Amino acid sequence: MIDLFSGLDAWVLVSLLLALTFVLAFEFINGFHDTANAVATVIYTKAMPPHLAVFFSGVFNFLGVLLGGVGVAYAIVHLLPVELLINVNTGHGLAMVFSLLAAAITWNLGTWYFGIPASSSHTLIGSILGVGLANALINDIPLGDGVNWQKAIDIAMSLVVSPMAGFAVAALVLLGLKWWRPLSKMHKTPEQRRKLDDKKHPPFWNRLVLVISAMGVSFVHGSNDGQKGIGLIMLVLIGIVPAKFVLDLNSTTYQIERTRDATLHMSQFYERNAATLGEFLALGKAKSTDLPEQFSCNPQQTEPTIAALQASLKGVTDYHTLEADKRVEVRRYLLCLDDTAKKVGKLPGLDAREKADLEKLRKDLTATTEYAPFWVIVAVALALGLGTMVGWKRVVLTVGEKIGKQGMTYAQGMSAQITAACAIGMANVFSLPVSTTHVLSSGVAGTMVANKSGLQGGTVKTILLAWVLTLPASMGLAAGLFWLASKAIG
Repeated sequence: MIDLFSGLDAWVLVSLLLALTFVLAFEFINGFHDTANAVATVIYTKAMPPHLAVFFSGVFNFLGVLLGGVGVAYAIVHLLPVELLINVNTGHGLAMVFSLLAAAITWNLGTWYFGIPASSSHTLIGSILGVGLANALINDIPLGDGVNWQKAIDIAMSLVVSPMAGFAVAALVLLGLKWWRPLSKMHKTPEQRRKLDDKKHPPFWNRLVLVISAMGVSFVHGSNDGQKGIGLIMLVLIGIVPAKFVLDLNSTTYQIERTRDATLHMSQFYERNAATLGEFLALGKAKSTDLPEQFSCNPQQTEPTIAALQASLKGVTDYHTLEADKRVEVRRYLLCLDDTAKKVGKLPGLDAREKADLEKLRKDLTATTEYAPFWVIVAVALALGLGTMVGWKRVVLTVGEKIGKQGMTYAQGMSAQITAACAIGMANVFSLPVSTTHVLSSGVAGTMVANKSGLQGGTVKTILLAWVLTLPASMGLAAGLFWLASKAIG
């Protein structure tokens, strides 16, 4: 790891270390901001003592990050348009990273301080969108091109649908439990259990389910939210020291060969579908010398981009042998070909089998660009895990007592947690970032409605207001900071 940072100018090294500290601080804050939701029910129902709950939640968050992969990480990265990702320089990269992180951290700390279960995911995504839009305004780029809107829409849908699903499914699970065991002790609140049974803890099986589901929520939270931190660190590394991180320098000869073969097969794919794609890609019209000096992604330059990439990778068996500028160039070609292939996959006229083939080629194409060094994964895992172990009290009280008009029963806690673990786990499978806060809080609210407990209007309004304001507030704050930073480095 250390040798990766050797030879850097002092100011670049200091900026890099500061940026990495900011990212890890964001993940640490995310730990005690969001993970409080993962342990809220298990602590409130006294299924586990607080110190044990937060410790084991931290451990499972750590494991979730380690084992979660990088699919969600690059879903976050690709919120930024491909043009911004391929043309970033050190100064621009610093402005971008510090602006979005400062905005995200500020909003997260503010909502945590007031005990409001707001979403770190929402905050981060809003900050990234704000930077993309500000960059478009500063550089006279159409706002439609300032953000990867298709990716933004996909993520927005997952953020909107997941809490609605959490509300409905948790309510249905609770109704199922009430139908199955209407007289069970699991339908008591901790206070009722203490008064009627003179016992502190929930019944054994309820306690076991609460503990397992809480750790499940912690694990999937780590694998989803931890990946957002991984994506941020990769943005930092690629933006500030691109030569060493634009490509995975530990790629094997086989992986490089796989990337090279993907470009060849992609060229053959386009030739095979020339009747459908010829006009969109200007097939047969562009020459290998048609790439502009200031490189930009344009579907009509696909053929010369493929030719240039094949020439750059000819005979390469180790990325270390490529000069720094050449590595940056190769990544630009790969990102552009992937971006074009994504657009081609949405065009009408291609049958399902051809689209599936194209998706496989895209995975091969990005095998050496969508990665994260092991030390990055461990650092994020540690930050998130340690953050989990502090600051949980404010949100636990809100989730346990202030959403509904009466305290949460054991069955409600189980229903909300099982629903949250399954929903976030499914999102991980499809590489979609979702909000643990939104899913779990909505699940608790759903169980309160199903239990006919009613909702506390004041708390619900505060949470909804935070959910509504988080995106525009973080967007505006990040955009303003990025504008100021861009003027400063002018």
